[in-house]
Amino acid sequence: MEHPAPTSSPSSSSSPSSPIAELVARARAAQRIYETWSQAQVDTAVVAAGWAIIEPARNRELAELAVADTGVGNVEDKVRKNHRKTFGLLRDLHGARSVGVIAEDPARGIVEIARPVGVVCAVTPSTNPGATPANKIINALKGRNAVIVAPSPKGWSTAARLIAFIHQQFDRIGAPRDLVQLLPSPVNKQSTAELMRLCDLVVATGSQANVRAAYASGTPAFGVGAGNVAGIVDETADVQAAADRIVRSKTFDNATSCSSENSLVIVDAVRAQMLAALKDRGAVMLAAGQKATLQALMWPEGKLSPAVIGQSARTIAERAAALDGANRAAWQAIAEADPRILMVAEDGVGHEHPFSGEKLSPVLAVYAARDFDEAAATVERIYAYEGAGHSVGLHSTVPERALSLGLTLPVSRVIVDQAHCIATGGSFDNGLPFSLSMGCGTWGKNNFSDNMNYRHYLNITRVSRPIPEVVPTEEQIFGAFFATHGAK
Repeated sequence: MEHPAPTSSPSSSSSPSSPIAELVARARAAQRIYETWSQAQVDTAVVAAGWAIIEPARNRELAELAVADTGVGNVEDKVRKNHRKTFGLLRDLHGARSVGVIAEDPARGIVEIARPVGVVCAVTPSTNPGATPANKIINALKGRNAVIVAPSPKGWSTAARLIAFIHQQFDRIGAPRDLVQLLPSPVNKQSTAELMRLCDLVVATGSQANVRAAYASGTPAFGVGAGNVAGIVDETADVQAAADRIVRSKTFDNATSCSSENSLVIVDAVRAQMLAALKDRGAVMLAAGQKATLQALMWPEGKLSPAVIGQSARTIAERAAALDGANRAAWQAIAEADPRILMVAEDGVGHEHPFSGEKLSPVLAVYAARDFDEAAATVERIYAYEGAGHSVGLHSTVPERALSLGLTLPVSRVIVDQAHCIATGGSFDNGLPFSLSMGCGTWGKNNFSDNMNYRHYLNITRVSRPIPEVVPTEEQIFGAFFATHGAK
């Protein structure tokens, strides 16, 4: 074992005979076997875990179970997500070196050797109870680690079914089942906290409370920041193409993704055309009174309600109708039209303007801007409230504007002319790694700004050999400085 838990670690306060400790002990035993496997054997285990979720019948069973148990999202999109995200990850991992020597740089005298991190605690959300655990399991396996999934309580049954499918595939290749395990039900804060303390690495996706708990566990941890993506449509955009992309992104899996647009900032010159294009694709702009009713439904006590999270726009409209007797007929008419997105006009930002925050539903706040600079400033205001570090969408034909956003906004990704929630976590038509966990940098209080990938699940040992000495002259280092400022 590479990194056994030291007896003096924070985890020593837990009873060594506790059920969680026994779970981790079994994982460590399996990982000791697995770390001796060759790259070819490891890659077989990776593909086996991927096939466990991608096989069509199993995929659909997991998607149906996820929606039935969580009440979030829709089956067809979860089927697509389970397949696309897993298949894309397998593409990224195919041929990648993660065992033994993985890189050599003779000029620098450096050899890099991949080593496991040990036992990974994978904290996963109810919004993606199949795809996110699969992604973390596969990445952990690529690094010759064991992994124990700590799902949300609502997502436990889906994670359990997924892991049962993985065990079936492991039996085919002779891999230890204990490489992939599940925190026993009922999952609660105490059992998850104990697991985080006992493992060697925590990878946490979900609520900010879970992420903060991971950082406070005493175990090295990767967590992700809050989502609250904004998109900009400037005066040069192809309005019809932009509308297609935005609707595709905002409606996918009922907008449960942290990468779905929550706000859209439209430059005035194309505002009318853009709203018309969105309307043609099933988006409905609500009146001021309807906006107030929707706000009451979505944030009844200042906190986003499960009544709207991951629900369709039609369901949300029906629930608003039940809440708003005076305007019930208007809401019912909206619901009967089977809208795809509910839009509200917004100009404020902050707690007094909850539509400026994350909504996890097909509800979109629409802002106006005189020009691109004002649009960028509006996004900066939004991210000062919520969503800093994640990403921004841009629909424009001016390449310099994407670079401008990357140089000035607190974002880790600038997604140009793409369906945002499809593109941010990696896509077959962009170069980002396939992932369901997007680091948000220090802006989002994270220690990384990448799409989380298999290299985050590795320790890397570097062998350094001597090379011919390279010592610069003082002129090379100080010459320009002295020439300008003097050699005082």
